[in-house]
Amino acid sequence: MDLIPAPVSSVRLPDQDFPLDRTTTLTAPPELAGAERWLRSSLTAATGLPLAPGRPGEGVELVHDDTLAAEAYRLSVRPGHAVVTAGGPAGALWGAQTLRRLLGPDAYRRAPLRSEWVLPGVDIEDAPRFGWRGALLDVARHFLPKADVLRFVDQLSAHKLNVLHLHLTDDQGWRVEIKRYPELTGKGAWRERSMVGYRAGQRRDDRPHGGFYTQADLREIVAYAAERGITVVPEIELPGHTQAVVAAYPELGNTDVVDTSALGVWTDWGVSHNVLNPSEATLRFFEGVLEEVLEVFPSEFIHLGGDEVPKEQWKESAFAQARIRELGLSNEDELQSHIIRHFDTWLAERGRRLIGWDEILEGGLAPGAAVSSWRGYGGGIAAAQAGHDVVMCPEQQVYFDHRQAPGEDEPIPVGFVRTLEDVYRFEPVPPQLDEAAARRVIGTQANLWSEFMHSARDIDYRAFPRLAAFAEVAWSALPADPAARDFAGFERRMAAHLEVLDALGVEYRPAAGPHPWQTWPGVQGRPIDGPPPVV
Repeated sequence: MDLIPAPVSSVRLPDQDFPLDRTTTLTAPPELAGAERWLRSSLTAATGLPLAPGRPGEGVELVHDDTLAAEAYRLSVRPGHAVVTAGGPAGALWGAQTLRRLLGPDAYRRAPLRSEWVLPGVDIEDAPRFGWRGALLDVARHFLPKADVLRFVDQLSAHKLNVLHLHLTDDQGWRVEIKRYPELTGKGAWRERSMVGYRAGQRRDDRPHGGFYTQADLREIVAYAAERGITVVPEIELPGHTQAVVAAYPELGNTDVVDTSALGVWTDWGVSHNVLNPSEATLRFFEGVLEEVLEVFPSEFIHLGGDEVPKEQWKESAFAQARIRELGLSNEDELQSHIIRHFDTWLAERGRRLIGWDEILEGGLAPGAAVSSWRGYGGGIAAAQAGHDVVMCPEQQVYFDHRQAPGEDEPIPVGFVRTLEDVYRFEPVPPQLDEAAARRVIGTQANLWSEFMHSARDIDYRAFPRLAAFAEVAWSALPADPAARDFAGFERRMAAHLEVLDALGVEYRPAAGPHPWQTWPGVQGRPIDGPPPVV
């Protein structure tokens, strides 16, 4: 069986196959109704079979067993009866996803291509390694229409990934409707033009770009994701990566240093030096933003960024320096820490938890905060050893905007080369951690930053097939020693899994090289008069 991610154990029983037909039923108890609804909808569309409700002990059945962990399941297929036994709704959904995979690639299509469907006889036991198995989708640099976000959710769920980290705000655009502050989307969601190519270049496309999600859109995304076992974690950047905010509300910038009324939404890539001022009014503004964010997103964690905050304006600002003295702080790093600590407390009072990039360690980490370790493993190691929860997402291993092969034929080939094999050999838990600290690594995440991803096609190309390898790292009980992992076996299974991606309509990078549309001169900023920059 060519299952990705690989289950804990699986046994093929060749003489125990279960042919499905129009009399086959689908049954579940009320507490697993969501998984039942999703499975019926998916399989009815693909097979044309009605899968009407039936009686326990026959057909396809979902069963609840609270002795299992919440995301664990067992799948047993025998003639006339296929049973997914799950520890909870999430486990039932992951078992249903495995059952769907056993029906073959055509089970991922939206209309039936054949009339005969057979579930192979199997016994499978399965449970995930990590509770946080995530992917970041950056919709701030390039806006992604809602339908494409929902499509990405389907891709994550098919690979048993359970967190969508939605990067909603940055210097280059604000993408979430905040009703009390309409200019955040009225002005902050649109930029006049975009940089073309890598950040060192000077070319612009001279086309306005923008868009945003209404709160109704985001509630829909959250509900759609929840039906597929995925929690949406929103990211609202502060106190840096905020030029779009300052462009919309200039009083939030460092007005004694720069004429913020002249700022627009940033048209460059990289990091803007225009950051928030550290006033109480700015804190109140973002409390108002977050009040509406919490109404839309029920997730335990709220990501507040905290990364790459240039301190130059604070150093030059008489107000910021007075604020440092007023608060009894030593320097600008501690000023940033003060802001993060403020919102850590604010979120905790509302039953939520702050998570931020590993720069929130600078100046002292907020007591209840968790860390997304992106600048390698170092921040995550320090945070875990200090007793903080960590999501490992080091850019050197799992930044999927980075190129996946050497050579100049990759579209805008920036960053580290990380091949499919490199991703498969990524180990989220560094060996420097003892057992107690290792338990603080609550999961791992692959990040898709969209400076060079203009569309869902670009996201497909950079995400896949690497995201399938990442899903196995996050889910499966692979050897801790990356060198001991059976990449040849994974490649064999991946060859079959590509047919699933084909059925889902995913335009993944072929092993032979980029698609022709990715290599044409001028596409995605590839210079027409020479090769793209490589860093």
